[in-house]
Amino acid sequence: MSGQEDFSKRKLWGGRFTGTTDPIMHAYNESLSYDQRMWAQDIRGSQAYARALVGCGILTAEERDQIVAGLDRVGEEWKAGKFQAAPDDEDIHTANERRLKEIIGAVAGKLHTGRSRNDQVATDMRLWLIDEAAKLETLLIQLIDVMVKRAKAEIDALMPGYTHLQRAQPIRWSHLLLSHASYLSSDLSRLRDLRPRISVLPLGSGPLAGNPFSPDRVAIAKDLGFLSVGPNSMYNVSDRDFVVETLMWASLTAVHLSKLAEDFIIYSSAEFGFMTLSDAYSTGSSIMPQKKNPDSLELLRGKSGRIFGQMAGFMMTLKGIPSTYNKDLQEDKEPLFDAVDTIGRGTQIATGVISTLEIHPAKMRAALTPDMLATDLAEYLVRKGIPFRETHHVSGSAVRLSEERKCKLSDLTLEDFKTLHPAFEEDVAKVWSFDESVERRDAIGGTSKRAVLEQCDTLEKNLKAQ
Repeated sequence: MSGQEDFSKRKLWGGRFTGTTDPIMHAYNESLSYDQRMWAQDIRGSQAYARALVGCGILTAEERDQIVAGLDRVGEEWKAGKFQAAPDDEDIHTANERRLKEIIGAVAGKLHTGRSRNDQVATDMRLWLIDEAAKLETLLIQLIDVMVKRAKAEIDALMPGYTHLQRAQPIRWSHLLLSHASYLSSDLSRLRDLRPRISVLPLGSGPLAGNPFSPDRVAIAKDLGFLSVGPNSMYNVSDRDFVVETLMWASLTAVHLSKLAEDFIIYSSAEFGFMTLSDAYSTGSSIMPQKKNPDSLELLRGKSGRIFGQMAGFMMTLKGIPSTYNKDLQEDKEPLFDAVDTIGRGTQIATGVISTLEIHPAKMRAALTPDMLATDLAEYLVRKGIPFRETHHVSGSAVRLSEERKCKLSDLTLEDFKTLHPAFEEDVAKVWSFDESVERRDAIGGTSKRAVLEQCDTLEKNLKAQ
């Protein structure tokens, strides 16, 4: 090119190259179509970096103010939906810097001094994830809070508890609900644990070897609200463990939502009839008018596989990358964005389902049968001093006897029980109370009313923990 080169129409990396980029390669290479959602974080990071460049002697205070104000204008365009991408905008960083130059002129070219897109994108992603993690925390808190409130309000509803999907022992409906809330409470704790590892500042690392103009990285971290400063420039630009950890967290949380969904799908079926989903979270059949399908729950169950797939896919991308930044790392954004969006929507759907479903306590209680008190029968003898291994055998014999006579376990007479063990007395009749059975399970974590309310208190304390 003869004469003065037009720097406004070249790529950030274009000085080395004289030919044009294959249009297919440009489309294959670009990330603006999805990383534009980090526009606010990219602007925040650039403004903080501009402030730091004053301390390095690269920018004057006036130039800093020009850049900060110009970036504010770029942000206003994004917020209003008026930002116009240019054909050569490869990513959000290129787009914002190009637009900044159009607004304030050549001084915009000083902003990238000592900075690389390698440390810039890592900073943007961490800032974006810090913001999103706070939103996810709020959504999880809302879900758990709804579950705890229902558990308190419906604490007197009894239902069968299942193992191997076979009726096992009577429990409170609240106890089942809080079992799922406990999984989600652990997810909430794990999400909070992630923050220190997400909130590590990469900015000021340059492309890989560090920044030659020595910006105050501690000041930048404080400016942007990071908890710590990345310790090694090569690590800082290439570390995506925080992405993997978030994907792992989302995968496990999605599995827990899937388990909840599976229980409620089963219990809302006509065969169980323990609950009915709100019309707002159900759909009908295109051919069978009587159908009310639990699509909301089925989607919760199905999307857990999608989220796990995002994690597994990115792990396979990450495992073969050599040190520092490689373009493979561009594959971090779409799985992260999709997983965060999907788990966020799923959490909201679960909150809606649980807050609007109707339970049927009479049907729950009708499903309780005396054989579910066989363990209570064994425990009755334990209280009379007989070893449990012996009482378990006696109770099993009682079950077999009732099956042979084709009657309920509670229909056996005192004389029948005495043929099995002489320690049985008239008070054995008290064993057949489902309410007393659940109340006897009063240890921490049990299904008695006191123990269930204690679980509610524990969960509520975790919601308030910082």
